[in-house]
Amino acid sequence: MNNTEVYILSGFLGSGKTTLLKRLLEDERLAGRKTAVMMNELGKVSIDSEVAREEDVALKELLGGCICCSIQDKLEAQLQGLLVNEKPEVIYIETTGAAHPVEVLDAILSPLFAEHFTIKGIVTTVDGLRWRDRKALSPQLQQLLIEQVRHADFILINKMDELSESEQAKIIFEIQGINSAARCLLTNFSQVSMDELRKLTISFDNKTEAAFTIKALNLTTFVYQFQGPISHNSFEQFLKDLPAGIYRIKGYMKFDPLSKPYLFQYSYGMPFYMKEEMNLRLNLVFIGENIEWSKIEEKLKQLEKEFKNQKENE
Repeated sequence: MNNTEVYILSGFLGSGKTTLLKRLLEDERLAGRKTAVMMNELGKVSIDSEVAREEDVALKELLGGCICCSIQDKLEAQLQGLLVNEKPEVIYIETTGAAHPVEVLDAILSPLFAEHFTIKGIVTTVDGLRWRDRKALSPQLQQLLIEQVRHADFILINKMDELSESEQAKIIFEIQGINSAARCLLTNFSQVSMDELRKLTISFDNKTEAAFTIKALNLTTFVYQFQGPISHNSFEQFLKDLPAGIYRIKGYMKFDPLSKPYLFQYSYGMPFYMKEEMNLRLNLVFIGENIEWSKIEEKLKQLEKEFKNQKENE
C-alpha cells in the first residue's frame, strides 16, 4: 500500500490558505487523484468547508478548537477514519490561522498511523500587507507570524500587487533571514506552480519542540446567525466602526429578502462580497483578539431590527 501524502497549509487569518486549497483541489481533480481535506476552524461553524464540497472530495471538519492544543484526540480519530474509509492518495490539512505549524505537525504524527503518511511539507501563506505592518499587532501575534514563517517548507507572500518594489524586496529579505531553507515566492491570490509544490519534501532537522500555543493568544471566535437581510450601507458603517482586534470575518448574508445571499469575507480591514447561486444558512463567523462579542452581537441585532422596521414602514 502506497503512503498517503500529507500537506499542511499554514498561515495567519486571511492570508490566502483557502484560495491555495481551491487551486490544489482543482489540480488534484485534473490529475485524477483521490483527495481528502481536513479543515480546522476555531469556531463551531465552518465556512471554508464549502470549498471542499464544491470539488467533491472527502472532507473531515474539526470545529471548536485548534488542532495543536484542544482537539488533538479528535484529529487522530478523524485521520484514522479517512485512512480506513476513504484511502486517499493525498490529504490537505488546512489549519486555523492561529495554529503553530510545528504543533500541527506533531498532532498528525500519531504513533497509530504515522507510518502510513508521507509528510510532504508545511506550506505557509503570508499576507504581505500584514507582514509589512506587523508591528501594529500584539507581541504574541507578531511572534505567531514569525513562527509560521520559521517552520515553513514553502512560503507564499500574497498581495504582491499592493506592495511597492522596495517593500517586496524588504519583505523577502526579512522572511529569508528568518527561514533561508524554504522556497519563498511573491504572488497574488496564492498563484503558484503546482509542480513546484509537488517537489516538496519535509525537513525534520529544523523542527523543534514548540511551547507556543493558541493559549498564549487571546483569540476567540463568535458566530452570529442572521434571521433575515440587513442594509448594505448600515453594514458598511458597522465594519468601519469595528475594533482593531477583529482579524477575520467570513460567512453568508443578505441585503435583499428576494435575492440570494452573498459570501462575505473580511480580512485586514478589507471587505469582499461575492454573490451566491443558492440559499445558504446566514452565519457570520468572527475571529478576533480581546473582543467583547456581546457588543458586536448587539450591533448586528440592531442592524436586523432597523432593516425590518424600514421595510414595514415602506
